[in-house]
Amino acid sequence: MDFSDARNEDETCEVLVVGAGATGLTLGCDLARRGVRALVIERSDALFPGSRGRGVQPRTQEVFDDLGVIDAVRAAGGPLPRVLSRLPDATRKVWDLVAPAPARAGVPYPVGWMLPQWRTQEILHARLRELGGEVEFGTALFSLTQDQCSVRAVLTRADGSTRTVRADYLVGADGGRSTVRAALGVTMTGKTLDRRSSLVADVRLTGLDRGNWHMWTRAPGDTLSLCPLPGTDHFALSVPIDEGRTGEGPVDTSPQAVRAVIAARTSLPAEAVLEVLWTSDYRPRAALADRFRVGRAFLAGDAAHIHSPAGGQGLNTGVQDAYNLGWKLGRVLRHGAPPTLLDSYQAERRPVAADVLELSSRLHHSYRGRRPAVVRRAAQTSQLEIGYPDSPLSVETRHDLPEDALRAGHRVPDTALAGRRLFDLLRGPHATLLAVGRPAPEVRAPGLLVREFAQPALFEPGLFLIRPDGYLGLATRDPAQLPAYLALIGRD
Repeated sequence: MDFSDARNEDETCEVLVVGAGATGLTLGCDLARRGVRALVIERSDALFPGSRGRGVQPRTQEVFDDLGVIDAVRAAGGPLPRVLSRLPDATRKVWDLVAPAPARAGVPYPVGWMLPQWRTQEILHARLRELGGEVEFGTALFSLTQDQCSVRAVLTRADGSTRTVRADYLVGADGGRSTVRAALGVTMTGKTLDRRSSLVADVRLTGLDRGNWHMWTRAPGDTLSLCPLPGTDHFALSVPIDEGRTGEGPVDTSPQAVRAVIAARTSLPAEAVLEVLWTSDYRPRAALADRFRVGRAFLAGDAAHIHSPAGGQGLNTGVQDAYNLGWKLGRVLRHGAPPTLLDSYQAERRPVAADVLELSSRLHHSYRGRRPAVVRRAAQTSQLEIGYPDSPLSVETRHDLPEDALRAGHRVPDTALAGRRLFDLLRGPHATLLAVGRPAPEVRAPGLLVREFAQPALFEPGLFLIRPDGYLGLATRDPAQLPAYLALIGRD
């Protein structure tokens, strides 16, 4: 769809996505494969160039599997390297920042995968284009208004020209300084986690092996880390800068400053830094938007929640915001679901974001010692245990279940079904109805795949409707429950 020509009357699309970070690109891909006409705009002239969000958690890898990019993600990335601590007395210790995760039944990707954020976004952008979508770079949101039928957005280009787009829905995925959030008048509640700012950069350098994540844990001014980025010859630098002690005010992010801090806090000379590719600074914060939805406009990713980088939760939570919202927009726009289905986005994702913020904040404080604490909360940081048992979309009508039974609201694990993977069956934009140990009821609903199976170990006998995002929506033994649930998520 070509949005390049300005016209006197409003241009139209079904969903306007503001921001082409990992969250916006994930949403763009999900909407494109559902046949939803979406316009993704990005203020910058290109994709984000840095490595900042570089940990892809197990649950996010499952999302990328469904979106058709997991092979590219796995090929471009690598496992988290072991940490090599370098002490002033030349002592060296090798240890794991994240406790190794054992193989688990139903979990095809049991460990986190390291991939620079810029590469993740390149992969998602390529997938969006394969699906017929595109990003319009150099285009920013200037203002928005909405009524009961649509959102009207005024967009600006770098040359100062403007145009108006009218959309059925708008999603702000435009980061921590979200223009959409400001336009909606949504406030964020939170706190600063550290009085210090941190300098981050991507650099090319000599003098370090690429087999370890190097940390100078007793460097002057606190720990400096240089982490090799897989698939590149780059290292990611992270170092706190104590402004109160130095009195220097804002953090100097120039290449000269990067070289100077590496020389001052490590055994490397300044000339070992061959190239500074990207730099930034931040002050760790934890903040949560008071609302994720205002009328026909939604917030996702950093526009809705801001995290400490500890535990690698921010990018992953944003990707899963998009994954949660995308199928619901698709069902409303393509399958006759009532607009009230969209209310479940805030009901489901805001409590998750609050829990993840609490976890990442705890991990941030645990990292502040001379040697950062090992992350032993693999079940939490993997995001595999996240579910929606209290959601209005989770309908569990069975009783007297075993304690470890799969219930409505839970993530559905992978398992073998008649010689094939369940995840292979679920892959795609559809919902899936499994009739286990019984005949499938007569039902015709676009966007619904129906299959019968003898009872596998994962499921009790009954009917199981698996949402398009892989969570169990309806679990029942009574087929009479099915029509009402299909009406809830759309069946026309």
